[in-house]
Amino acid sequence: MSKAVFDRARAGDEQAFRELTEPFRSELQLHCYRMLGSLADAEDMLQETLLSAWRNLDSVTNEGSLRAWLYRIATNRCLNELRAAKRRRPPEPVPPFTPPEPTYRTDITWLQPYPDTLLAGVAETVPGPEEMYDTKETVRLAFIASLQHLPPRQAAVLVLRDVLGFTLSEVAAMLDVTTTAAKGALQRARATLSRRNRSVDLELSPHHEQEHDVSQRFAEAFSRDDVDGVVALLSDRAWLAMPPAPHQYYGVAAISEFLRASAAWRAGRHFVLVPTRANQQPAFGSYLPRLDENIADAVGVVVLTTAGGRIDGITHFLDADLQARFGLPATVSHGGPTVDL
Repeated sequence: MSKAVFDRARAGDEQAFRELTEPFRSELQLHCYRMLGSLADAEDMLQETLLSAWRNLDSVTNEGSLRAWLYRIATNRCLNELRAAKRRRPPEPVPPFTPPEPTYRTDITWLQPYPDTLLAGVAETVPGPEEMYDTKETVRLAFIASLQHLPPRQAAVLVLRDVLGFTLSEVAAMLDVTTTAAKGALQRARATLSRRNRSVDLELSPHHEQEHDVSQRFAEAFSRDDVDGVVALLSDRAWLAMPPAPHQYYGVAAISEFLRASAAWRAGRHFVLVPTRANQQPAFGSYLPRLDENIADAVGVVVLTTAGGRIDGITHFLDADLQARFGLPATVSHGGPTVDL
């Protein structure tokens, strides 16, 4: 970034402003997603951040401080959003059949997947002396979901310090708190995430060949309603979630019972799966065939959490609008059980 571009942007040149901020768009949107867990909300907060930056750019004294200043705006916009009406939740979908009693009901129903295609413009974070996470780990669903359980300010401090590498004094300035307060919030956030990671015991860097193999076998079994085939791929700690539905199923028996109830209701109409990638994990656009037609309509996106050649988690996001965000069609021909990976 040249000083000339910076000076033109401060003088009101819109093209210069776009040139100035374009290198930060992808990483700022990902930051908002980490904070909010929702791709749709992250897109909105990115636009609000850039609008605020355009209106207040004359308050930045030099181009070297621009990135931190943009993160300050984005973080505080996200915190305001999280405080608004205790976070608006999407309406709970009404299932078309009576599902088995869930193992657990969660309050975190706004979670959405993040297309890997949006990660192409995000640079790897340079590790600092206290760095705890790498970039791949911090976009996986397990990490994003864990952040949603933290108090918002703790989540902000942890992301800014341990993910993005800002110093504690920089983080404190962004949040208008003392360095001591920021350090305390960071310690509490780290402790909470450490307990959650131990409780789920997730392996966050699966072998790619194992991941490809297990996701292919899942697609083949799931798209035939071969419940035994799906169950054979699950780990002992497996879970099934379907945001924005709040109910979750933990353990092989509970997952099997739900899958059989779903298959019975569909009465021979099998899901069609189209491969994609989300949150650095294997994923599929899911489609449900129409009655007596060769067309299947978008249902949502399935994301797999794998470890050690097994499936730890199946997250079936029930939102047909997601297909467009992943560059997938709204309908597909129902000519086969799945598309090859």
